[in-house]
Amino acid sequence: MKSILFNHMMKFTYFNDEEQQAIAEKILIEEYKKGTVFLRQGDVPTTCYFVLKGCVRQYSIDETGKEVTSNFYTEEQAVSIFNRHQQIKPSAYTFTCLEDCVLVVGDLIAKKDMLDEFSQLESMIRKMVEENLGEVQDELASFIASTPEERYKALLRKRPHLVNRVPQHQLASYLGITPESLSRIKKRINTHDF
Repeated sequence: MKSILFNHMMKFTYFNDEEQQAIAEKILIEEYKKGTVFLRQGDVPTTCYFVLKGCVRQYSIDETGKEVTSNFYTEEQAVSIFNRHQQIKPSAYTFTCLEDCVLVVGDLIAKKDMLDEFSQLESMIRKMVEENLGEVQDELASFIASTPEERYKALLRKRPHLVNRVPQHQLASYLGITPESLSRIKKRINTHDF
């Protein structure tokens, strides 16, 4: 499993064999069963995660008690949990495993020591965050400007694997529509052979 992580990391920076071995010794990989909640809305995050295998759902409970799905993380994606400006703040989201998952678990406090020891990690993380931020900005702009059907079609183009991995009501919440609307859209698209 660590090879998956290093292959992803090498897209952003280079580590020689010695550095890879040293980093591998410090990395904690944990297995989580489907349904495991590893951070609840309102808890203060102390760890960060990277998905090696599985699917993680990010959601919040609004003031009416409704669950609102804001993201899904799958293989080779970092689960974004930020303490803004180094302030310890409660999480606005709950993160739960939709499938059995294998995650890299990083201690946010120990991260500084790793960055001091392996200077290229900081540059790598910055590049990863910049790439992710660019994708999120593009997705948000597209989401705001698109109809529900266009959102679903974009999902089919960019993340088609989610359709079979995520319950329909959670997928509908992610798209900002009701499950019934999603069913109608799927039927229309299947009829017209998207």
